[in-house]
Amino acid sequence: MSESATSNGTGTGTQAVDRAALLVSTVVGADEPLTFADLQEECGLAKSTTSRMLSALERTGLLERNESGSYVAGRLFWLYAARHDPWEELVRLARPTLEEIGEDTHETVHLSVARGDRVVQVVQVDSRYMLGSRDWTEVDVPVHCSALGKVFLAYGALPIPEGPLERPTEVTLSDPDDLRRDGERTRRRGWAVTADELEVGLSGVAVPVYDHRGQLVAALGVSGPTPRMEGRLDELGRQLLEHAAQLSTLLRGRTRKEGVA
Repeated sequence: MSESATSNGTGTGTQAVDRAALLVSTVVGADEPLTFADLQEECGLAKSTTSRMLSALERTGLLERNESGSYVAGRLFWLYAARHDPWEELVRLARPTLEEIGEDTHETVHLSVARGDRVVQVVQVDSRYMLGSRDWTEVDVPVHCSALGKVFLAYGALPIPEGPLERPTEVTLSDPDDLRRDGERTRRRGWAVTADELEVGLSGVAVPVYDHRGQLVAALGVSGPTPRMEGRLDELGRQLLEHAAQLSTLLRGRTRKEGVA
């Protein structure tokens, strides 16, 4: 609903806060810088209101203009990001999704990110079964031995390591060419799989998670004892893809913007 349908453009109090918040969220959620005209049209605000609000948001550091005059997130966002764990917000947004997956599967659920040439688990939801996998948040696992690591290899977020590669079990993929072929299978079906490759009796499946730019930022996975996982890996893969899509939508923060009354 446009502003003109409900007021004369002199909104105050909570209405003004709502309009300012709409402008900020529209800029932050956009894939590229937005012009004044873009913001006025998408937010449904009067020209005078848009101008007044944007000036105030610039003064407070919530928004700023780039060299072409379009609006981008302001210095306060970058200051906040610099002072906090860069994965803190990802973990906060992802935890309800991980809890839901754990409730559905009863298996251990993981979320990992790439740091340098390593894959680091940033959050885990433990298995509901008495026989489950361990806490992996402090364990340095070879990238090519885990389903989470294979996601980053398959989609090019990490380079395929050159041999000779560590081989914890007889079925570990230790040849770079085998890993490339495995990555092709991962991309075709949408999920990566390991079965007894890190440890005999342990299997896992994982899928990619994308940010607002469509770039791979994390891997979402499930692991558990091989006897309980075998026969379920494809089902779990499809299930994880749905949850990963929901999480990616949260990270993009792109919902249809309506004008604020």
